[in-house]
Amino acid sequence: MLIAKSWSRTEIFYWLLPYLLLIAAVALVLFLIVVYALHLYAKYSCGMYAEETRMEGKTVVVTGCTSGIGKETAKELAKRGARVVMACRNMEAAEKIKDEIIESTKNNKVFVKKLDLTSFASIREFAADVIKTEPRLDVLIHNAGYAETFLKGVTMDGLEMTMQTNHYGPFLLTHLLIDLLKKSAPSRIVVVASSLYRLASVNLENPNPLTSLPAYVYYQSKEANILFTRELARRLEGTGVTANCLHPGLIDTGIWRSVPAPLSWGLSLINKMFFKTPEQGCQTTVMLAVDEKLENVTGKYFSDCQESTVSASVAEPGRARKLWEISEGIAKLEITDPKI
Repeated sequence: MLIAKSWSRTEIFYWLLPYLLLIAAVALVLFLIVVYALHLYAKYSCGMYAEETRMEGKTVVVTGCTSGIGKETAKELAKRGARVVMACRNMEAAEKIKDEIIESTKNNKVFVKKLDLTSFASIREFAADVIKTEPRLDVLIHNAGYAETFLKGVTMDGLEMTMQTNHYGPFLLTHLLIDLLKKSAPSRIVVVASSLYRLASVNLENPNPLTSLPAYVYYQSKEANILFTRELARRLEGTGVTANCLHPGLIDTGIWRSVPAPLSWGLSLINKMFFKTPEQGCQTTVMLAVDEKLENVTGKYFSDCQESTVSASVAEPGRARKLWEISEGIAKLEITDPKI
């Protein structure tokens, strides 16, 4: 007569353990395969600008050139023979990068000028210097960007740090250099924005968001970049100056270097696996700066070296005009300043 054995929970667990471990191992392998496949997709699906268009005889101003895509943009344009003006806040770091670019490209027409976008006074000094020393300006690239996670910053002009660096500063600089750009036409303005603008919306009732979470303000500033570009392009029609903006992709540029641990650990892993390198990230900027086929293209938004769509909110011309009017006051435009 057979007697059924009664198994304890412990015995059942140890009996199932090898099977559970096998299932876990298979799941882990499948997960790693998917992650690696996504990594390869992110690496090889990014647009690359393959044309070898030269830039001899042309002058380009690039803001924020001491690291990331700004550095690679300046390097790529110097490689193509352009006269490159690096507009940077950290002069010591900029001089080192300038020497590196000259050494690697054999182009000695690379120069550094002081520009602090958190100071309207500095912007005016920089613009006056450019107008005095540069007989022409073919491309103005608004690349410099600032992002903070939690810490709030206020500029000497009393503005939220991210918003002034990313929008109000470039807004003023564009006005001050517009006559030189018109004189050099056909010329171009390129604005580095971000698809992260879809995560926020500029509050036109609170254009100086001192109490908002800094990370959220970064998203707002990127929407402001696109609104600004679209209205700028509209106002410049017929002048020979074009204005386009772009999403460079998700890039490990160091802009989020202030993110605290342990959040920074996970972000670092994501950066290495899925983000573009700065060399890949600068490709759309370079294309908009040099591609001869885009000479008459204006008011567009690009990503991965091709035109992309924008949200309905950004496409609303009334919002762009309203932000422009607000920005004129906040940037303290003067009666004697060039008009756009």
